[in-house]
Amino acid sequence: MKEFSENYEALQKEFEGNVREYCAALALRPEILNESFKYSLLLGGKRVRPVLMFASAQMLGGKTADVANLALALEMIHTYSLIHDDLPAMDNDDFRRGQPTSHKKFGEGQAILAGDALLNEAYRICISECAKGRTYQAAALLIAQNAGYDGMIAGQAADLYYQGQDSSDESVYDFIILRKTAKMIESAVVVPALVYGMDDNIVAIMREFGSNLGRLFQITDDILDVTGDFDKLGKSIGKDKDENKVSAVNVFGLEKSYALADHFCELCLKLLAQLPFECAFLERFTKFVRSREK
Repeated sequence: MKEFSENYEALQKEFEGNVREYCAALALRPEILNESFKYSLLLGGKRVRPVLMFASAQMLGGKTADVANLALALEMIHTYSLIHDDLPAMDNDDFRRGQPTSHKKFGEGQAILAGDALLNEAYRICISECAKGRTYQAAALLIAQNAGYDGMIAGQAADLYYQGQDSSDESVYDFIILRKTAKMIESAVVVPALVYGMDDNIVAIMREFGSNLGRLFQITDDILDVTGDFDKLGKSIGKDKDENKVSAVNVFGLEKSYALADHFCELCLKLLAQLPFECAFLERFTKFVRSREK
């Protein structure tokens, strides 16, 4: 486990260096946009998606530099989604990663614009990467699709729509987590496979692994909303129950949610076993997601 932690921290540190280098060269106007754009992007966090993308690239025999720009674009999309998700019109959260959310620090209007800027810059980066050839075009397209109206946005829309309703069931929950969370984690592991032109079978296994890892991640997140604490999570807890959101615990109950998390963890490990690569890091990553406390 120590080796996994060291490898994770090394990949995380490499990505943080990339982000800081990018932000250091950025001087947006007006200054409030410059500050709000960088604030949430530099707020840290686990950097799950960039670490996954870097680790998947290495597993496939490539280099982190091959996907560094796409990892930055993916994290920008994730960051924009958090800024908007925290707004009063959505989850209405005051804290993110232990710090005031963007709208609490800069106001709602500026937070919306910071999110918009991050999303647009992410797409600019993706379009720029397309100049590297056909495989990068496929990777950029996947990111755009998974972030769009049949991906993360659809999941967010359903999450809002069904909040407070008694008609939520297992199919509604799976629709939400597949799109709201799993699609973006799927992007992180599939992008390197597309960049390196892996065959359809490898891409399909990576896609299925990423999708189920995303489900596992969201289920454990839902469990932590009940069992976690603010000091470890850096965000408010207990909101799913208070707002009657469509969460694993509200739909299935806590005991079955633990069982579902175990199921998706085992499924992810079985999928990795089908790959003709050294998957030790991704195996430990899967177990880390299952047992995480923050």
